[in-house]
Parts: sequence; C-alpha cells; structure tokens
Amino acid sequence: MLQYGYASLPRSNLIIVMKMLKIAAVLAVLGLVSFGFLTINTGDDPPKVGAIAPKFSLVSNEGVEVKLSDYEGQWIVLYFYPKDFTSGCTIEAHNFQRDQELYHEKNAVIFGVSVDSAESHAEFCAKEGLEFKLLADVGGMVSTSYGSIRGAGSAVVSARNTFIIDPEGKVAKVFLGVKPDPHSAEVLEALTELQKG
Repeated sequence: MLQYGYASLPRSNLIIVMKMLKIAAVLAVLGLVSFGFLTINTGDDPPKVGAIAPKFSLVSNEGVEVKLSDYEGQWIVLYFYPKDFTSGCTIEAHNFQRDQELYHEKNAVIFGVSVDSAESHAEFCAKEGLEFKLLADVGGMVSTSYGSIRGAGSAVVSARNTFIIDPEGKVAKVFLGVKPDPHSAEVLEALTELQKG
C-alpha cells in the first residue's frame, strides 16, 4: 500500500479514482460547452439593426440558387439553425411552416439556413412537410457574415439566430440565441410592429 493522500489507497483503487477524475473533467468541459461558456464564435458580430443585410447566394433544398437580391421589395425572415433532423430545429421549422399563411399575409418570405447540404435539406423538407426554402451554407460563409457560426473544425454549425430584413434590404430586427418553440410567434409579433411603423 502506498502512503500520503490519494497514494494511501491501494494501487487498484488509485487507478479507479484517477479514471473517475478524468471522466469528471471531461463531463465538466462538456457541461461548459452545452451551456455556451466554451462555445467558439468564429464569425464576426451579427449585423446591427439599420445595417445593409449581407448579400448571399445559396442553393436551396430544391437545388435552385437563391439570392437575397431576388427578394427586394419583400420582408425576409432569415433564420439560422444548427442541424437538420434534430429535435429543436424540427420544432422551429414546424412552427414556421404552421404560420406560413400569416407570413404570406405580411408579404414575408422565410429562409432557413444551416451548414447542411442541399440534399440533407431536401430530405428534411420531405420528411417534415416543409414548404419554405432551406438554404445550404456548406462552409458557413453566410452564417459567418451574419455572425451566426459556432464551433470549430468539423464541429461547425450555424447558431440559432434570426434576422428580419426589410423590403429595402436593411436589417430591421435581430434575434440572438432564440428558443425554438415560441420563436415563430415572436417573429410574427415583431413583423407586425415593424410594419405598423
């Protein structure tokens, strides 16, 4: 038997204690990441209200190129989300789909953006019955230009941020770190207020 502190434990118990400490350290880091304390933001700050919305040209779930400039004169809801087929992203997408008619009444078009491929978006739309366009930001350049990229290396995803762009192409409202479930209702309320003004 070894002496002093942890060393007073039998060697087999000491090995178990050391493994448990390593596991605890890993879990602590994962906990910090999940709460956002160690999240890496490799993008610039999000554009501010009143700024010209960063231009983009991305391929949609339909395999068609979509440009921001093609939608001048319309309100645009540009929402960034982490990943197709995940629970929070599915809830958020379902709520935007549910409210499609209300967005049409407000002359607003919805685009979802993530770093997933156009093929993944097509499968996600087909599975979940989504009728609005999802845009493939493979490489994350557009997410970065909107300050909405998170992670590092192969773990890069789009952050859950939303931008309302007015008919003149300016950012009219910014939502950062949104919660999926009530978000469509929040966006509709903001659109109503913006259109009154």
